[in-house]
Parts: sequence; C-alpha cells; structure tokens
Amino acid sequence: MRKLSCFILLISSLLLISACNQNKVTKIDLAEVTRSIFYAPQYVALEKGFFEEEGLEVDLQTTWGGDTTMTALLSDSADIALVGSETSIYVYAQDSRDYAVNFAQLTQTDGTFLVAKEADEDFNWEDLRDSNFLGQRVGGMPQMVGEYVLKQHDINPHEDLDLVQNIDFANIPGAFASGDYEYVQLFEPTASIFEANGQGHIIASFGEESGQVPYTVFMAKESFLDEEEETVKAFTRAIYKAQQWVQETDSLEIAKVVEPYFEDTDVEMLANAIERYKQQGSYATSPLLEEAAWENLKSIMDEAGELPGDAPYEDLVNTDYAEQIIEE
Repeated sequence: MRKLSCFILLISSLLLISACNQNKVTKIDLAEVTRSIFYAPQYVALEKGFFEEEGLEVDLQTTWGGDTTMTALLSDSADIALVGSETSIYVYAQDSRDYAVNFAQLTQTDGTFLVAKEADEDFNWEDLRDSNFLGQRVGGMPQMVGEYVLKQHDINPHEDLDLVQNIDFANIPGAFASGDYEYVQLFEPTASIFEANGQGHIIASFGEESGQVPYTVFMAKESFLDEEEETVKAFTRAIYKAQQWVQETDSLEIAKVVEPYFEDTDVEMLANAIERYKQQGSYATSPLLEEAAWENLKSIMDEAGELPGDAPYEDLVNTDYAEQIIEE
C-alpha cells in the first residue's frame, strides 16, 4: 500500500511538473521600426492572442527609425526587431560577428504612397520634374524604392527634383504639412489622414510600381536564433496565424481589432488603408522570405548606390522556421 501511495505521489508530481512546463511563458522584447497600419498582421497577433497561444509574452516598443531599431537589437535591448531587411545587409557588411538574420517576412511590397499637396486626377510621373520633393532617409527602404521607381520612369531624383532628405523619419509628415513641398512619400494611415484633412492627395503607390521585395521583416541576432530555436519557432507560428487571419478577414473587422494601436484614427479610415494594402498584396501571406524577392531588394539597393557589398541569401535569411510552420 505504501509503495502504491509513493507511486501515485510520483505520478502526481510528474504531472504537476508537466503542467508547469506547458504553462511556461517566455518573454520577448520586440522592437518595431515605426507604428503603421502597414504592420497590421503584427498587431492582430498581439490582439487575437496568437502569441499567448504559443506561450509568449511579447512586449512591443516603437523605436522610430532603422538605425535606432537595429541598435536596440544589437545591444540586446530587443530580442526581435521588425525593420527593413536592408538594415541586416548594412550590419553584415561591417563584418559583425553576431549579425542580424531575417527569419519571418511581414510585408512584401513597399508601403508608401505618393502624396501631393494639390489634387491631380491626371497625374503622370513626368509631373514630378523640377518639383519640390520631400524625400525619406538616405539608405532607407522608402527612399531606395522611391528612387528605383522614379528611375523606371526616366526621372533621376538627384538631378530632376529639388530633393530634400534632411528631415528625421518621424518628422516628415509634419514637415510636409507645414512646408512648401509639393510631393512626399507617406505610409498609411498617415497618407489617408492627410487626404481626409485636405492636407494632401494620394496619387500613386510605390508598392504597386516596385514589385515584391522583403520590405519589413522580423529578424534576430544569429546567436538568439541558435539559442532560442523553440521560441523563434513559436513566434513565427503566431505571425503565420495572423497572416492567414488577415488574408481571410474583412478589412473593417481587421481595423476593429487593431484600432487600439491607432487611437487617434477613425476605424473606417483604418479599414480603407488596410484594404488598399490588401489589394496591392502588401501583406505577406506567409513568413517565408524567398530568394527572388531578396535579389530584387539587392537590385534596388544597388540601383540607389547603397548596396555595401555581397549579401548572401544563405547567410542573411533563415527559412527553416517558416518552412516548418507552413508544413504543419
């Protein structure tokens, strides 16, 4: 009888330990490069509890800019960063021993729109010649894609425009509103807000013009991927759930879910911005970053004169987690 009691006690202890392990929560510090409806699937993963389902507690911080976001990642202030994949190439070119590796793609086109001060229903890219154009940060994806698109339309941004690039990323909308600039690149929902307030008019999409590119990607240091494989896999699974949910869900319903992240923006306006991104295929439907898109990124960077050197897909992109999650 005593042996039976001991056996029952042992089994109970094992079950208790197992239950504790199953309920174990792993904390993740996540840094996003900016706050944008362009990242709707990320906010869906947070609000719908997809991270929690995977045993993750994600603390989201907005770090405003590629440089500060990458600094947060490399200094261990963040475990994972959502930022333009070009930043990983810049770090790799510095011969970093523990460089950033892209493991889950979130957006697959440029997310900016060409906004004009004046309405122009008959807009032609030639209209930009000799205009006062407020550009984005040198070496950042918005600016490089912008230059790439303009050159496709035989416009040299540094010769054919009065191009200004000395405004910090977070201050660009305010500078456009208060300055005498004629054109600017803006993300949503800022572009729609400007349009609703009569401060600007959306006249073209850089995402539609530039094709598929790994524009915003979740990345982590190589050491983190090696040491936290199960955590990264769980994170990727949560993102994939969100991507599928966004793909299958009405834009207004998505807007209602992510509204807490955009308290000053009307839900209908959010829905319109989400629909615009969905229609042009900006939201990646899976976390898999394919080599063809990576090569397009390198071509865009090279065209802008910002590709610092070789950026091997096999070194800077890890598709293991995405492939495993998709197969599940």
